[in-house]
Amino acid sequence: MKMNGARILVEELIHQGVRVIFGYPGGAVLDIYNELYLASDRIGHVLTAHEQGAAHAADGYARASGKTGVVLATSGPGATNLVTGIANAYLDSVPMVAITGNVAVNSLGKDSFQEVDIVGITQPVEKHNFMVRDIKDLQRTIIEAFEIANSGRKGPVLIDIPKNVQSAEYEYVEDLKVPSVVKKPRKSECGNIDEVVEMIKKAKKPFIYAGGGVVAAGAQDEVLELSKRVDAAIGLSMMGITSVPASYPLNLGMCGMHGKYPSIKAQSECDLLLAVGVRFSDRATGDLNEYTKKCMTVHIDIDRAEIGKNVSPDVSLWGDVKEILTKILEELPEERHPEWVSELEGYKNEMILPAPKPYGPEAIIEEVHKHCTEDTVVATDVGQHQMWTMQFYPFEKPHTLLTSGGLGTMGYGLGAAIGGCIAARGRRTVLFTGDGSFGMNLNEMATAVSQELPITIVIFDNDVLGMVRQWQTIFYDCHYSQTILDRKTDFPALAKAFGADGYAVYTMEDLKKALDVADKSQGPVLIDCHIDMDEKVLPMIPPGRSIKDMIVEG
Repeated sequence: MKMNGARILVEELIHQGVRVIFGYPGGAVLDIYNELYLASDRIGHVLTAHEQGAAHAADGYARASGKTGVVLATSGPGATNLVTGIANAYLDSVPMVAITGNVAVNSLGKDSFQEVDIVGITQPVEKHNFMVRDIKDLQRTIIEAFEIANSGRKGPVLIDIPKNVQSAEYEYVEDLKVPSVVKKPRKSECGNIDEVVEMIKKAKKPFIYAGGGVVAAGAQDEVLELSKRVDAAIGLSMMGITSVPASYPLNLGMCGMHGKYPSIKAQSECDLLLAVGVRFSDRATGDLNEYTKKCMTVHIDIDRAEIGKNVSPDVSLWGDVKEILTKILEELPEERHPEWVSELEGYKNEMILPAPKPYGPEAIIEEVHKHCTEDTVVATDVGQHQMWTMQFYPFEKPHTLLTSGGLGTMGYGLGAAIGGCIAARGRRTVLFTGDGSFGMNLNEMATAVSQELPITIVIFDNDVLGMVRQWQTIFYDCHYSQTILDRKTDFPALAKAFGADGYAVYTMEDLKKALDVADKSQGPVLIDCHIDMDEKVLPMIPPGRSIKDMIVEG
């Protein structure tokens, strides 16, 4: 059946299983928006306040649903406003398809109104991108884009569609079969599983370092079984926080610069480090000379480029981590290590940090958690509140954490919470943010209100850029250059101006009352928690250092 390019796009999105897209209209995508209007009974659209918010919403939707997120923007500034969101998804390996319009093919390169080379701009921060110059290539390109975005190491793909391609007509083929464009590792390339099994059998202090690749591959059960099989401690990257239930006794929490002390300590004392689906970020490793000083290292990852990039493993296995772990478990007997388990319990019981305050970050997060279920989707922005969430919120299930790991994007949280809440089919969603981060994209409150989304927004309001101030305190002799915000913004009043409820909180009793109201609300509720500007994220390992240099006091 012949269709114009815009309809081919919409029909193929529906065929790919897309139920909702996020975006903002403009001249170069009006044909697409017309087709979305005609197909509104089969595919939804969420109008955001800004294209960056749309990109973060598509990202959050993908993380919470496990499906590919889709974002749509017009040419020129609409397209460039997506760049931060695309880069964020790229560094966190989030499957996303970004669709942009552009000027007609015969107008390209002529500085036409709202023309920009979005393909060239985004090339370094995407898994792949396409410009469709001919209508006959459109349907095939869309199919390939979804395959690339959601296979191997997942990531964002951009499709740039000039305006004349949207209006041109071509035959649309239902269930069009397109040859795979994704290269998969051959069995001979994956590595020696028998060698890894022997290393695990010989280890006395095994430690599993689990990352976002575990969640992406759906390998949570395999990691848990491996730990149980050999009494292996588990430490997590930030992207891997939801890969193992917080209640599992051998889950020691996040590793790295602001990780949990038991996790950092156990990693430093292990004799075998099994790194699964991680990229060994500098924030996780610190001093590379100390990082693997006492242990052998095995790196399992689907992206061969990550193996040996930051840490040179003794043995590596390349491929789908779920498949590889399944094969390891098939050959691995039980190996009990009671002395190691006892040592781990000792680490958990060491009281190295100051006692938490009755009304402070830990207490606030614990109180919010009481109003949540295991399925509650939790989003964060970036800064101190993000690290406190990683440390104190007990995640039990995968796909319940939306956070910016690799890029560290302030302003990510509200858009992501919107996407996450929609993916959760309107279940109450929580956003932990800071006054600095929230100020970056608070315009998306308009989206949350118009969509009637039940999002509880918890602001850690300390009147400063908290994480930067913490670094200035420790490393820059308290030179607080441009980190004291000193703003007069009344966030609860602002929430009410957008059409949401807002509450100022100064005590734990205030917080409990506000959360009780939020639980009953049908829309977004903002809770502005005022805290001390000198609250610190502890412990802290200075950049490029090791556990020997750990800071435990403010």
